[in-house]
Parts: sequence; structure tokens; C-alpha cells
Amino acid sequence: MTNVVLAFFSPGPMEMLIIGAIAVLLFGKRLPEVGRSLGKGIVEFKKGIRGIEDDVDVASHSSTTETSHHDADDREEATAPKFEPPSAEPKAEPVES
Repeated sequence: MTNVVLAFFSPGPMEMLIIGAIAVLLFGKRLPEVGRSLGKGIVEFKKGIRGIEDDVDVASHSSTTETSHHDADDREEATAPKFEPPSAEPKAEPVES
């Protein structure tokens, strides 16, 4: 569904030409500077996103390794009452009246 919406609103060649003409009229001689600064901003944004993704990966990886180490180190042996099979003769309990 998202791909259909994005394809519907993407500019075609004629729209790109109009946008380019408007950019030349607005920025004129400064257009290369604006393009460079926009490119640098996009690169910095991608670096920031990549850094955040790396931090999340490291944190999730370290939390899973810490959890596995804690599970192995902190385990105590399970203690349960010893099973004793019932005796051959059932014990009759006195009935109270």
C-alpha cells in the first residue's frame, strides 16, 4: 500500500524540470552552494542515523550476551522433595465423629 502511495506522488520529468527552474530563479548563482550544503546535511544525517543504529546493535548484542552469562552463572541447582512411593498397605486414618 505504501509503495502505491509513494509512486503516485513521485514527480515525473516535467515536474522535475519545473522544480529546477524555480530553484534557479530563487537561488541563482548561489545554487551550487545550496546544493553542496544540502548534500553535506544529508551525509551528516546519514552518519547520525548509522551511529544510532550501531549503538542500538551494540546495546542489544551486549544485553543478550550479558543475559546468557548471567543465566549460566546465577543458576542454582533445583531442589525438590525426594519422591517416595506409597507403601504397599494403605494407612487407615481414624474417622472422627
